[in-house]
Amino acid sequence: MNSLIVYCSSHGTTEKAVGLLCENLEGGVLSVDLKREKTLFDLKDFDRVIIGGSIHAGQIQRKIKKFIQTHHDELLEKEVGLFLVCMRDGETAIEQFNHAFPQDLRKNSVAMGLFGGEFIVSKMNFFERQVVKKVDGVMSDQTKLDIEAIMEFASRLNHVKSFV
Repeated sequence: MNSLIVYCSSHGTTEKAVGLLCENLEGGVLSVDLKREKTLFDLKDFDRVIIGGSIHAGQIQRKIKKFIQTHHDELLEKEVGLFLVCMRDGETAIEQFNHAFPQDLRKNSVAMGLFGGEFIVSKMNFFERQVVKKVDGVMSDQTKLDIEAIMEFASRLNHVKSFV
């Protein structure tokens, strides 16, 4: 099974999560950071597509939204996994997840994950630091990355029995 992971990572947390997924998914895996890489790929070459991003000011990255809009119909024909990196938990995290990904794609996905997150203040620009300080009262690096959730997500994907 060939898997494609498309994601955006602003400060490196989503990239960490993708690294763990790559190490733990069975079969071939290509990961592409839509924010940084210009890697060309054809969705037809992949059995599974995993899409993930992080929340900034309540929104997932625009490049993730554009990727989903551009490939929407083709994604509905694939095994899809969706994940979100965010510092919120409980109902707020679920709301952010539901807002980030279209309902039909969520219903069609074989795995969905909330991976926790990090505030890496040391990598933020001045504006980002001010927002995080005002909204969350955070002035230093913090991590709540949920390694167990990432492993569970990979395990779910590895155990999907494809009928294609």
